[in-house]
Amino acid sequence: MSNSSSLSEFLLLLYADTRELQFLHFSIFLGIYLAALLVNGLIITAVACDHHLHTPMYFFLLNLSLLDLGSISTTVPKSMANSLWNTRAISYSGCAAQVFLVFFLFSAEYSLLTVMAYDRYVAICNPLHYGTIMDSRACVRMAAAAWASGFLNALLHTANTFSLPLCQGNTVDQFFCEISQILKLSCADSYLREVELLGIITCLALGCFIFIVLSYVQIFRAVLRIPSEQGRHRAFPMCLPHLAVVSLFLSTIIFAYLKPPSVSSPVLDLVLAVLYSVVPPAVNPLIYSIRNKELQQAVRKLFQLVLVQQQ
Repeated sequence: MSNSSSLSEFLLLLYADTRELQFLHFSIFLGIYLAALLVNGLIITAVACDHHLHTPMYFFLLNLSLLDLGSISTTVPKSMANSLWNTRAISYSGCAAQVFLVFFLFSAEYSLLTVMAYDRYVAICNPLHYGTIMDSRACVRMAAAAWASGFLNALLHTANTFSLPLCQGNTVDQFFCEISQILKLSCADSYLREVELLGIITCLALGCFIFIVLSYVQIFRAVLRIPSEQGRHRAFPMCLPHLAVVSLFLSTIIFAYLKPPSVSSPVLDLVLAVLYSVVPPAVNPLIYSIRNKELQQAVRKLFQLVLVQQQ
């Protein structure tokens, strides 16, 4: 039995016990992390430097890349360091910081994806008033609201979680500090208030999900009413990347947290955690850039500028 006031560190889950597999885990995570840094960094730099991309859609995409960089940098480097140095320890303050940052960045990203759905809705369903509705001031306010909502949610949950007495040791069965795993360490009669708080956040998340679904119902109805096939082909690429990112984000998180207890296992929980916390930050920029000629052209200009400066 231990109390949260006496804990100085937590023990995270290692992927493997042998040094060979630990080095393999380090190498795989390093490759994914560097890829995420590269592709998100390219999008941030391209959008910031190319004035042709100073539009609401790319402004929100820049914010999404910043959130993705933050989320993968919160969990992956510590896991790589633990594998490299064959340790499981993370300090109490470090664990609290991970919980706060993970919840902050993921909540803000979900809010931002909701805002991006509204942006696509206005662009396709109300194109004549798009410039008026989605002006620069409105975009900044919506992005700031997404970041602020994530910050407040994270602050509330982190303070509430780490105020609970921990009676079940200090071993976290995950490669990063996750609220659900911390709650398993709390006393059986003390975590109910956090569960109630999570229930409130779940209702808010459900509201955002319904808003996204209704937005896309209206978007697809508007697209299908476009008389020309060429017009429909132009409209779909505007919303399909966002829809793919939302689907990847929600499907992995929903299955990770709402899967039946009968199919739960440490290995499955670990795989799902990787899928929702490590894979999306590296994949999201690729989804947005695959068929986006404007973004591809901006990246090419960026590479050409770098090559000219080196010569």
